[in-house]
Amino acid sequence: MIARALVELTLACAALGGAGVSWLHARHTVRVAPVVDGQPFTSGLVYDPQQLLLTMVLMTAAGVLAVAGFTRLRRSLSRSQRRSQTV
Repeated sequence: MIARALVELTLACAALGGAGVSWLHARHTVRVAPVVDGQPFTSGLVYDPQQLLLTMVLMTAAGVLAVAGFTRLRRSLSRSQRRSQTV
């Protein structure tokens, strides 16, 4: 059971890393035309909705896997401590 918990925690870390990379690629800087003639161009951020969705899905998966992994690890460790105390 400890091995499965460690696999879940590893997958949670991988999903978190993937979410970070996806977030960095989700936004792009664009030039925005001036509102009034004679004003300079400004810059703005544009977000890619598909990348944002991927980021949210990966963050959700990372959270679920982290909670499941920590819970499984804690239960496994408490069971092994109870066994060692009874022996």
